[in-house]
Amino acid sequence: MSDRPSIVTVDDGVARIIWAPADGDWADAVDVVRREVEAALERHGRVEIHVAADDEVAQRVATWSGMRREGVRRGVGGDEVVYARLTSDVPVSEPGGFRALLNSFLPRKRAISQMLIRDHDDRILLCELTYKQDWDLPGGVVEVGESPQLAVAREVEEELGLAIKAGPLVLTDWLPPWGGWDDALCLVFDGGVHDASIADTIVRQTREIRATEFLTLEQARERCADFTARRLTSALANLGGGPAYTESGV
Repeated sequence: MSDRPSIVTVDDGVARIIWAPADGDWADAVDVVRREVEAALERHGRVEIHVAADDEVAQRVATWSGMRREGVRRGVGGDEVVYARLTSDVPVSEPGGFRALLNSFLPRKRAISQMLIRDHDDRILLCELTYKQDWDLPGGVVEVGESPQLAVAREVEEELGLAIKAGPLVLTDWLPPWGGWDDALCLVFDGGVHDASIADTIVRQTREIRATEFLTLEQARERCADFTARRLTSALANLGGGPAYTESGV
């Protein structure tokens, strides 16, 4: 810390802490910035710090000064991580405040729930999606705070109009970053065996689902991405055998 941080009012009730990081013990900087945050909160409802996205030391200082990470502010001159604290925030010295602080910056893994629905000929219900070229199992992204098992039943009902309760977990498949997507965990739940006529009752959500069809595994391999085909193969092989783990279907 080369100089005492400055407090600048940037909007009604909003202050920004600005400081010039210097060489030395970053823990000392935490103490200085923490005091400035406390002082600013006496006159403002919100105090924030903008830190360069590539400045890990400054981000550490902001975090352990009691500031919650809110996101990344993209800019032409470089991205900045935005940290803030409100007068209404639970103090970090209390368990609830400390948990909120950790939740603001700890990684959150994206989860996708899918349902393995079969007919009596061992064919699999697959969907042709509007937002990609290959076919996939019905399902979707799990919302924050939502049970993956309930999420897949919700997605199947929303996208296909089918009320099917998700059964046991069949497979956990880690998906590495691909095609611009971040990595994710894909959880495949057993949707049971149904008469093929269930396909005639499907009401597609046309924004996302172009077509649905019961397919053999060989047909699925022709229409699905290779990693999806591997996931299907692993899920089918593991039916009744308890949860299994794969990475990109292997």
